[in-house]
Amino acid sequence: MAKKITISGSDGFIASHTIEVLHDAGYEVIGIQRHIGTLQVGDVPNKAKPDIIYFGDIRDKSLVEKACSSADGIIHLAGILGTQETIHNPYPSVETNITGALNFMEAAKIYGIPMVQIAVGNHWMQNSYSITKTTAERFAVMYHNEHKLKINVVRALNAFGERQKWYPVRKMMPNFIIRALTNTDIAVYGDGMQVMDFVYVKDVGNILLSALFDGNYGNVYEAGTGVGLPVKEWAEKIIDYVGSNSQLKYLPMRPGEPPGSAVVSTNPYPYAYTKVEESLKNTVEWYREALANKTINIGTFLAH
Repeated sequence: MAKKITISGSDGFIASHTIEVLHDAGYEVIGIQRHIGTLQVGDVPNKAKPDIIYFGDIRDKSLVEKACSSADGIIHLAGILGTQETIHNPYPSVETNITGALNFMEAAKIYGIPMVQIAVGNHWMQNSYSITKTTAERFAVMYHNEHKLKINVVRALNAFGERQKWYPVRKMMPNFIIRALTNTDIAVYGDGMQVMDFVYVKDVGNILLSALFDGNYGNVYEAGTGVGLPVKEWAEKIIDYVGSNSQLKYLPMRPGEPPGSAVVSTNPYPYAYTKVEESLKNTVEWYREALANKTINIGTFLAH
């Protein structure tokens, strides 16, 4: 019988690619998600969907325990996202990102199974998302130290790839790519010299699975290449690859993100990361096809 992994936020971007990794490795997947629809762009292949889905809220402790009761491991990805989007109302982030994480840690403790808690690369930033995800990270280490929980933390730096949504949280890569493909101006915040370490989402999925069963727990790993580029250079790289006429449009810095910041892995998880040229090509070509097939409505995109 195949081993089962419970994955939260199973309709999300990183989750769907992680589910593909799990299915390729022969696991069955139990998902927990709030929404019936998908949180991604375009059609999601069946291989990227859970085998069993529990619909509900991860703040519901009994639901979480039920969804984890037959699992051999937990990958906790669900959360309230957003840097500037959560600044003025931190309560949902606190309630979901911290309490939800604790519910999964308690379930892992009850059933004696390993767990991976996803965290953020910008753990030092003073915004609701970073603060709450980093608090969950610290609880994970506490549960390992005090309860001997088999848990690892994976700080996923700036994951990107096929099917990533550009709104309501304004993710950089899909916004840059779609604008380049449609020859519209690309918005860059501040002077564009913030340094970003981008990691292909399929690499993140493989690292999450590896960290779940690596046998060495209580660690904080980083899914990142260790190599970063300024935001404006990422935009220029995409413009060059696409052959776009887009221009850079500089805007004031977003709340909760300091100018000149650098989100780059200082201790990358030991893994053969996909070369950026390949991951960028795969991603750009997916969005090119989605635009051609009208999977992405450019009017809707420009409205956001």
